[in-house]
Amino acid sequence: MTETIAARLTCDEKTARRVASYLAESLDAEEAACAAFENERGQWEVAVHVQGAPDEARLRDLVALAAGNDAAQALRFEQVSDTDWVRQSLEGLKPVRAGRFLVHGSHDRDRVHANDIGIEIEAALAFGTGHHGTTRGCLLALDDLARRRRFARVLDIGTGSGVLAIAAAKRLRTRVIASDIDRVAVNAARNNARLNGAPHIAFIHAPGASARAITVAGPFDLIFANILLGPLTRLAVPIRKLAAANARVVLSGLLPSHANAALAHYAAQGFHLERRIPLDGWMTLVLRRGGCARGRGR
Repeated sequence: MTETIAARLTCDEKTARRVASYLAESLDAEEAACAAFENERGQWEVAVHVQGAPDEARLRDLVALAAGNDAAQALRFEQVSDTDWVRQSLEGLKPVRAGRFLVHGSHDRDRVHANDIGIEIEAALAFGTGHHGTTRGCLLALDDLARRRRFARVLDIGTGSGVLAIAAAKRLRTRVIASDIDRVAVNAARNNARLNGAPHIAFIHAPGASARAITVAGPFDLIFANILLGPLTRLAVPIRKLAAANARVVLSGLLPSHANAALAHYAAQGFHLERRIPLDGWMTLVLRRGGCARGRGR
């Protein structure tokens, strides 16, 4: 049995989910996988499975950003079995509902009801399973927007597992362009789309939003960017160029303290805040290009 190193943090449920979400968004899928779960003693844990020797200082810095210095100092490193890690990850990932969407693993297919839009995503990769407040916030935004208007051209930047692209394709019944800088993520997302019977998605391996395949497919009337503050601010100008008049842009991967900084960059490009969705220690923003903000949410 292969032995490897895992970083663990025992804490309350809210902190565990926030830390796991932040680490999954901050670390490349090829270097680490993480999950929050309730252990056999009824305690909540964050576990980070790292390929090779872990960069302990970097992991502590990331945990400090998500949950403070005390949590960072409480992070412990130990040898674990790969088999045990996979078992714990799968046990911790239960079906997640966001409006009509139900994100689930293969073992929970029977929980999808008649009016649900089921999205099957396995836990082999930690990012984009729907359990993170960032992904769930985007799904809730999509569920709300889809009830209010039609969207014909959709772009998902930083698609990860492809869950948002799949959700948009199934809910809106339209073609979607989905891109990611990580080739592993693109391949995983393409496989997930096949698994979910969502063929009308073009997956592109590309950084940012400048690839020709993206620009020629625009302008888009719905754009998702679930990344982090730094990349989101750099994307403000490219997204403005890709957004149609009256387009909606859904931004996530933001801590609540980062939201106003992101808003400032997008306001300078003619976007207005339509809604804030705070969830599990994260903030999702729904913006509209042009017009006046409706001010939904807080």
